[in-house]
Amino acid sequence: MSKVKAVGFYEHLPIKNTHSFEDVMTEVKSPEEHDLLVKVDGISVNPVDTFVRRGGRHNKLVHPKVIGWDAVGTVTQVGSSVSLFKVGDRVWYAGDFTRQGSDAQEQLVDERIVGYAPTSLKDRDAAGIPLVGLTAYESLFEKLHINEKDVGKSILIINGSGGVGLIAIQLAKLAGLRVIATASRPESIKWVEKLGADFVVNHHANLVKQVRKVGFKYVDYILNLSNLDAHWNEISELIKPDGCVAASTENRRLIDLQKLTKKRVTFSWEWMYSKSYYQLEDMISQHHILNRLSNLFDEGKLVPITTKSYTPIDASNMQKAHSDVESGKMIGKVILTGWE
Repeated sequence: MSKVKAVGFYEHLPIKNTHSFEDVMTEVKSPEEHDLLVKVDGISVNPVDTFVRRGGRHNKLVHPKVIGWDAVGTVTQVGSSVSLFKVGDRVWYAGDFTRQGSDAQEQLVDERIVGYAPTSLKDRDAAGIPLVGLTAYESLFEKLHINEKDVGKSILIINGSGGVGLIAIQLAKLAGLRVIATASRPESIKWVEKLGADFVVNHHANLVKQVRKVGFKYVDYILNLSNLDAHWNEISELIKPDGCVAASTENRRLIDLQKLTKKRVTFSWEWMYSKSYYQLEDMISQHHILNRLSNLFDEGKLVPITTKSYTPIDASNMQKAHSDVESGKMIGKVILTGWE
């Protein structure tokens, strides 16, 4: 066991509080079985990071809590059962919700949820992809069951300018779909158009009217990435009979699934951490997905979505990155790289 630098917190505090993050030391064990020990070079901040930081009990913790669910780095040690990687490999991953996070100089992670990082991307761009890439890929191809037979079909992506949305647009276009994405500000509209959206509609206005105005009575697929409560009635109206809906954000109120009954619509939840959280037999699928995404970046078929970055990884910059995400105005991803 060794001690390494990390960014953590002792209390669940508002980001403006000077103690919302602190530079700390944390213990890291030696890898066992399928574990890799990774020297972390770059991380990103996702909405889940801000929810966890704000949402816990307000009792002061005895030991610092280290969160973070995105990383790119280098394998420095391997466990006894590791077969997918070797020391020196450059890797990327989104991690495991039940273990210490990536906001540390070193982290243990199960090899089955790790992929080879793209050789074409620097840490600043690679660190922002794993969580949103896995979420987008699993949503489209595991939950909505999109396949090669679906060329020409339509998808509505709600919150197209967020991290997941920007990857989902690109993957949906590669699959041959016609993409309608939501965005509301000039700069976010520019991003979703740049990444391939065929039509852009404003999620702050009536989606049914807007989608029908651009020529679609119904859409074959809907991927909801923001505020399911606000859009549920619109989703129920716009989804095609026998269509599929997937959502990655939880509802705060009860949603009426009976609105989908007559259309015989399939509704699915996507939570990227399920496979590792429940140690599902197919958790190694995330290794394969990350490698697939890595190849797509190296082939130039996907482009990175980093829009803001800070160096080094420390408490001060972590506060800035969390503030960016909490502002509600982020497009793409915010990244932290390097340690002092």
